[in-house]
Amino acid sequence: MQPATRTNLTDSATSSLRAEIVSGRWGVGERIPNEAALTDLLSVSRGTVREAVRVLVSQGLLDTRQGSGTYVRSTVDASAALDRVKRTGLRDQWEARAALDLEAARLAAMRHTPADLETMRQLLAERGTVADGGSDAFIRRDLAFHKSVVAASGNKAMMELYDFFTAAITETIHATIDGDLPEPDHQAHAAIVDAIAAS
Repeated sequence: MQPATRTNLTDSATSSLRAEIVSGRWGVGERIPNEAALTDLLSVSRGTVREAVRVLVSQGLLDTRQGSGTYVRSTVDASAALDRVKRTGLRDQWEARAALDLEAARLAAMRHTPADLETMRQLLAERGTVADGGSDAFIRRDLAFHKSVVAASGNKAMMELYDFFTAAITETIHATIDGDLPEPDHQAHAAIVDAIAAS
């Protein structure tokens, strides 16, 4: 493990610990070294180690257990994965979004409740167009509609995945508004709700 540099100790310690976790040095469920050992390994204070651990807990890589220690929760760095998604091409992002939307609508058609339909119809009515309040407001309304379809699918993993992709999807919607890719209009979105309701 590399000692933390002096530029920003917490960021450096966090990066060093993240690299060890993602590399598999400690497996999922395995206890990582205690604060004192990490302090020595990273050449930083205990406070810096505590803050680095807090960051990694918030990112879902570590789990602290009172009186037991800190354990590896996941070796998958979701923030790095999201960064990689953001660096993919616009078409790749659009296709991933379309695939998620399609499967969410299929599942919503089988599992929706009357309350789900009411929510989708309300959010569709509020979605409007880009001219209604500008592109940022439109994107928020569009995402709210699509998230309601995902919620109606009843698939919790898909909901988490959709939330994970939200940043990239937002950029994709910006690009489609600017004319690089076709963003389906109100009628296309209404057809989604109608198809779900007809099932």
